[in-house]
Amino acid sequence: MTTHNDDAALPIDENKIIAERRAKLSALREQGIAFPNDFRPQHKAADLHAQYGSKTREELEAEPIAVVLAGRMMLKREAGKKAAFATLQDASGPKADGRIQIYATLDLTGEAAMAALHHYDLGDILGVSGTLFKTKTDELTIKVSELRLITKSLRPLPDKFHGLADQETKYRQRYVDLIMNEETRRTFKARTAAISSIRRFMEKNEFMEVETPMLHTIPGGAAAKPFTTHHNALDMQMFLRIAPELYLKRLVVGGFDRVFEINRNFRNEGVSIRHNPEFTMMEFYAAYTDYKWLMDFTEAVIRQAAIDAHGTATLSYGGRELDLAKPFHRLTIVEAINKYAPGYTTEQLNDTDFIKAELKKFGVKPFVNAGLGALQLALFEETAEAQLWEPTYIIDYPVEVSPLARASDTVAGITERFELFMVGREIANGFSELNDAEDQAARFHAQVAAKDAGDEEAMYYDADYIRALEYGMPPAGGCGIGIDRLMMIITDSPNIRDVLLFPHLRRED
Repeated sequence: MTTHNDDAALPIDENKIIAERRAKLSALREQGIAFPNDFRPQHKAADLHAQYGSKTREELEAEPIAVVLAGRMMLKREAGKKAAFATLQDASGPKADGRIQIYATLDLTGEAAMAALHHYDLGDILGVSGTLFKTKTDELTIKVSELRLITKSLRPLPDKFHGLADQETKYRQRYVDLIMNEETRRTFKARTAAISSIRRFMEKNEFMEVETPMLHTIPGGAAAKPFTTHHNALDMQMFLRIAPELYLKRLVVGGFDRVFEINRNFRNEGVSIRHNPEFTMMEFYAAYTDYKWLMDFTEAVIRQAAIDAHGTATLSYGGRELDLAKPFHRLTIVEAINKYAPGYTTEQLNDTDFIKAELKKFGVKPFVNAGLGALQLALFEETAEAQLWEPTYIIDYPVEVSPLARASDTVAGITERFELFMVGREIANGFSELNDAEDQAARFHAQVAAKDAGDEEAMYYDADYIRALEYGMPPAGGCGIGIDRLMMIITDSPNIRDVLLFPHLRRED
């Protein structure tokens, strides 16, 4: 007897299989029954398991439960022409309870339906009506009285034992990955749960969700290289949004004290396991707050999102525990260097020539005009950042790399800014907002000078934003949380592409 494993080892002629399935579809078209749209499922597999999975065979026989369900056929076992088992999968998973077994017989289902079932293929979407019962092995099953083919699948699914193994194919053909892999479905359901949690949390705290433009005449709100495009009707160059910050703060000027946006941003930069040119971020702004309030609030947002998406704030990432329930750590840039790269003296960390020499060892060449603060930050990024496993706020960033942040009232040269790191990567960036129009204008001019000196990520001068500030913006705090990176951590995913439904890939040959 040939086993399924033996079949899996044989080469598959996919073109032949597709041709055979097209022939079946052609026959359905001739009968006028291809692709019907009048079947309305009334039940989901997971709900049936939850509600009736604990009932005994005797209880189900005593009170038959009528079921109308649709799903994709993932398995089929035929016992001659008189009976067949199949497994249907619907959208109610993502775990195994998103599947349910069906049992069709010649006596109950009918000769025509049984003959048709014999020709149905794995991947076909079926609609069934029947009653629930349990098999001798206590598996909840639908005894089928009516059976219909809803959608004919023309391409074969990957072999169930080997699945969709090639990682690039999983990213490129996400639809097949979702059909075949429970873990993938679980990841994206968790992502949706996390984003829903964030929305609820923000609304509960009186934030108003808004939408701001994705096409900008001036790219702003972040230090990043933009994508450029051309508006034909206006005959002008435009940029895809790198951040919504400057528009959200215009709304604070306008009198909306608490606003947030869950938004898509675009940055024309490198692609890596942590970077995708198109990504999701949640940005929020609250009047009459500062960066200390922001750190407490951001911590609460992230902790609740983890609980709602994962079930607990104690996570595991790459086999190592990560506890979001505990208070997040707070360190300055220099404190982090001293903790995670001990050995530097205070004099060395305040010596620009020494730091430049150290950065050269790491292959980093800072910009000509980089000051002490920017050099210290670059050294932190090379020596300490990757070691920040537990949630840690790095605080008090230098003014020269924080053009939109409020300067400290007590320490010259630094701002009231933080970045949140966990598992060695940046998750959030926030600060007390700069609401001094004249200071902001001077910062923009410094950014323009940096751009002229070769910094492609430096900001442009935004005259309208300065005009908005001149009307008066209340003191405020603002923060951006990287949703994709956060979801990598919550779902224990090593690659940012694992948490993006359709990540960017090179064009297929």
